[in-house]
Amino acid sequence: MKTFHCDNCSKQVFFENTVCNHCGWMLGYQPEHQIMSSFTPVDQAEEQVDAAVNAAVDALAGVQADVSTDVTTDVTTDSQVADAASPSETPLRWRSVNPLNAGKLFRQCRNYAQEQVCNWMLDDQDEHELCASCRLTTVIPSLDVANNRLLWHRLEVAKRRLLHSLWTMRLQPPPKMEDAGNGLSFEFLQDMPHEKIMTGHADGVITINIAEADPAYREKMREQMAEPYRTLLGHFRHESGHYYFDRLIAGTPRLDAFRALFGDESTDYGQSLQRHYDNGPPQGWEQNFVSVYASSHPWEDWAETWAHYLHMFDTLETAYSCGVQLRPQHRGEQQLVIDASPVEEDSFDELSREWFALTYVLNSLNRSIGMPDSYPFTLSTPVLEKLRFVHTVVREAGAAQEAEASGIS
Repeated sequence: MKTFHCDNCSKQVFFENTVCNHCGWMLGYQPEHQIMSSFTPVDQAEEQVDAAVNAAVDALAGVQADVSTDVTTDVTTDSQVADAASPSETPLRWRSVNPLNAGKLFRQCRNYAQEQVCNWMLDDQDEHELCASCRLTTVIPSLDVANNRLLWHRLEVAKRRLLHSLWTMRLQPPPKMEDAGNGLSFEFLQDMPHEKIMTGHADGVITINIAEADPAYREKMREQMAEPYRTLLGHFRHESGHYYFDRLIAGTPRLDAFRALFGDESTDYGQSLQRHYDNGPPQGWEQNFVSVYASSHPWEDWAETWAHYLHMFDTLETAYSCGVQLRPQHRGEQQLVIDASPVEEDSFDELSREWFALTYVLNSLNRSIGMPDSYPFTLSTPVLEKLRFVHTVVREAGAAQEAEASGIS
């Protein structure tokens, strides 16, 4: 994650903030620039004049506005969210003091203005009511149930962190409602008396059981599953790995190289999982897999390795942005100077060198305050080769998507 500062007072702000705690200006994230900007509302008189002009233009064009307040509690689209809003509740337009936004006006995402579960902004000319992140969420939990709004908010925060990494890697996923074949969507569902929701991915749809946004439940499951690490963001990263396997590996020339490292993904998935749950991981699994679950099937090995790479990528980006360096007192200890953001680093060997040095100090700091290791993993040579493969795929796919967006053949 990058570091951010308020445009008005220059104090540091954070990715999740909606207000600068120092000067009180409203904040909003602009994914197209990957920046947090500070905003001030457009003067009400100016707003009324613009509204009158727009109404006159519509009248001349014979445009009949069609305003619908029908909503479905479990589905979020551009025209419907959890609570219906009347035309009088239309959010104000905002002006940014960031020079990149000169001459432009902005609107809050509808889920920012009305639901307080988002902090992303839209250009006032954008036809959408929901931001690029919220348009990916197609199902939300019932907000009539106590605590569900808080869980929804936590899910959206984790999802936006995932999306920040994907955009940084130039792997922006299109919304499934706009690209049914290649797009991505998220469904946040709750266990029901007759149905238990399983977190997973299928055909571009990532389903997350909202209970995973409850820290107490998540810790209980972590202990039951004997996992060293279980986070909400980790779930998003893992499931996105399944989505990108379908986009970047399946049916491509990369499949043979994938099988050489991860195994044959055509092995029966259901039988492999059942065998894993019945018998546990193979003896010495640590020599070939990043986690116990990765040993269950090549698909899960890829998803766990992909998630681990994103874990490394985001942490190293944060360390680079913060200017983290290690200059130990003892000459034999690991030193660290990160000269480039991970998205600019071609060499996986350099990334892994930086990673080992950084996690050494992170774990040491945690132990100093009596906390468990923040990075409870050991990376064997075969695992590092799998991570190298992910790095290569990400670099190639990101370059291809950037070239396509630029119109370069």
